[in-house]
Amino acid sequence: MTDDSPVAVGIVGLGGIGHHHAEQIEANDARLVGGMDISEAARESFADRFDVETYAATDALFEAVDAVLITTPNRFHEEYAVSALAAGVDVLLEKPLAHTLESAERIAEAATDAEGFCMVGFNNRFLNPVEVITGYNQAGRFGDLTHIEANYVRQRGIPGRGSWFTSKAVSGGGSLIDIGVHAIDLALYVLDFPTVTEVSAATRSQFGASDEYAAIAEWGEDTGPEGFDVDDSASAFIRTDDGQTISLEVAWATNRPDSNEFIIRGTDAGARFDRKNQTLTLYEASTVGEQHLATTEIETRTINTHRAEQAYFFDHVARGERPDRNTVEQGLAVQRVIDAIYRSSEEGRAIQLS
Repeated sequence: MTDDSPVAVGIVGLGGIGHHHAEQIEANDARLVGGMDISEAARESFADRFDVETYAATDALFEAVDAVLITTPNRFHEEYAVSALAAGVDVLLEKPLAHTLESAERIAEAATDAEGFCMVGFNNRFLNPVEVITGYNQAGRFGDLTHIEANYVRQRGIPGRGSWFTSKAVSGGGSLIDIGVHAIDLALYVLDFPTVTEVSAATRSQFGASDEYAAIAEWGEDTGPEGFDVDDSASAFIRTDDGQTISLEVAWATNRPDSNEFIIRGTDAGARFDRKNQTLTLYEASTVGEQHLATTEIETRTINTHRAEQAYFFDHVARGERPDRNTVEQGLAVQRVIDAIYRSSEEGRAIQLS
């Protein structure tokens, strides 16, 4: 697509997150054409809210659009992403890339040969403090980055026992593949995606599988422990080929305070970034005048990251150019780390990645 007409967009997966993405489409210079879902109730709700055509299958939708947003449960990412790419449609695929590494690899293979392109929905990269961190890193302010502490922890906050989020067959995992994927991606993105060589990890299912789980912040209906067969927390240590490391803490539920903190350590400076509050603090040392330590609070504008991500995606759709951020290759690198974390926990040993 290279003319000046608005990008025609469809959505596959019309549940709650589908509504959220549709609202951002309306705020961007794009045209929401319609949506597809196998659920009749989801189609009716979406049509009532957005006054567009809805479909029970994708063929007619793909014929009507330039691009599609896929917001289905993880297990169905491959089916719809591959068929959209085969139809010549550009794809913005919600994270993670897939529910398994094998499925993610098939999506990546399809994207390599496709006329269109696939971009993965890691919206946290578009936070303005993250833009500042990556800009300072490119300018050399941090020196050599050496280590990132990546946290995405909820004291309580399982997204509804019995929902697809808590079914391994549909989601591919629990807290790690749901919110941990954001922490892994953000850490690798700040480090400019070095090659991961080793992963040592443990995943746990201590709360969701218990009758005694205190669902103070339960999201959605709760069917009890029988609807839960995934992890509710994970800890990992990740090594890269150039010696950089990442320590990861992820939880839907654990007996410790919430944390969305990323600590970035470099040889010349470091930073503390709170993803939830979007606050950024720099830590530096200097000998100017006298040896001293400097702490600097950075202020940025708060933005809607899904809207910013979509604007970037639509711009590349309109220009017919493949994006160089949020690529399938990067999504596959994140998926390999997730797979290694699960394997390390299951086998009780560090996993070597080539």
